[in-house]
Amino acid sequence: MKLLEGAVDHGGSLGRARALFPDAPLPFVDLSTGINPHSYPLFDLPATSLSRLPEAGRARELTEIAARTYGAPSSANVVAAPGTQILLPCVASLARPGKVLVLGPTYAEHARAAAIAGHAVSEVNDFAALVEADLAIIVNPNNPDGRIIERDRLLALAAKLRAKGGLLVVDEAFMDVSPREHSLAGDVGQGGIVVLRSFGKFFGLAGVRLGFALSDTPTIERLEAQFGPWAVAGPALEYGIRALADIRWQDDMRASLANASVRLDALFGRFGVPVAGGTALFRYLSLPDAACLFSALGEGGILLRHFADRPAVLRAGLPGSENEWKRLESALAGWASRRDDGTREMAR
Repeated sequence: MKLLEGAVDHGGSLGRARALFPDAPLPFVDLSTGINPHSYPLFDLPATSLSRLPEAGRARELTEIAARTYGAPSSANVVAAPGTQILLPCVASLARPGKVLVLGPTYAEHARAAAIAGHAVSEVNDFAALVEADLAIIVNPNNPDGRIIERDRLLALAAKLRAKGGLLVVDEAFMDVSPREHSLAGDVGQGGIVVLRSFGKFFGLAGVRLGFALSDTPTIERLEAQFGPWAVAGPALEYGIRALADIRWQDDMRASLANASVRLDALFGRFGVPVAGGTALFRYLSLPDAACLFSALGEGGILLRHFADRPAVLRAGLPGSENEWKRLESALAGWASRRDDGTREMAR
């Protein structure tokens, strides 16, 4: 069995996967990310998106469409950036160095970014403890378990933090496929709230590098000043404008992903793998022999997301083709057969 210490720290690194499982059949079926395997349709970009600096008017068009799609009060409440990841330390620097509490366990980059910004960072498991923070960070729905914090609870926390000059940051990277009534996008005008939205995950275009921060107008202006002009590349502008405006594609894709996640749950269930949560873009698995499952599937060319600090859990994204579904089924069957043989041997 492969040791998990050699696995990737984040999902999606096929180079590290090949180093960890050098004899695995190729290509890998990469289920280690929460990125939609069915990307928004590619199209021919205007040559000027590559040959000229992005036009300010085109950037405004992007934030206007993003505001409508996400439900922000106006485009003045939205700033676009080259990926959500680059926003994390920028948003953390909005607050003076102080006490940052991250509701965990969750995406580790939030704590790292806050520490870079000079904060004293701790992870807490109790939502009620966040009221003690100068800057509170919540991933909603949570990555990797899909936990949802209701909007009214978030607003109550934001009000308490705002009363003492604090800030609530809510990372809604997976809200596109979750109960959107719990999004705080429409509430950012109240102040003291920053909402982060990812473009690449739901639209399956992570390489475009596009993300958004939503907040009150003064906060957006502060973030824009940090980025300066031309923060978003021309091709990213074009894809963002077209995809965010394509509501029919979004609605159809949500239905398709929901069906696929049900199918994935059923497949895991057939082989005794319990699904403990997740979203329509990933499933959260909890089982004592998670390390064995990770290694067995990896050796079969199926890459899941493991967590070094939580060895009993895994995260699985969605297969992108019928061939990938068949490869996953075959690998699970092989693992289950070896597990059952081992159980019978121990019983003798």
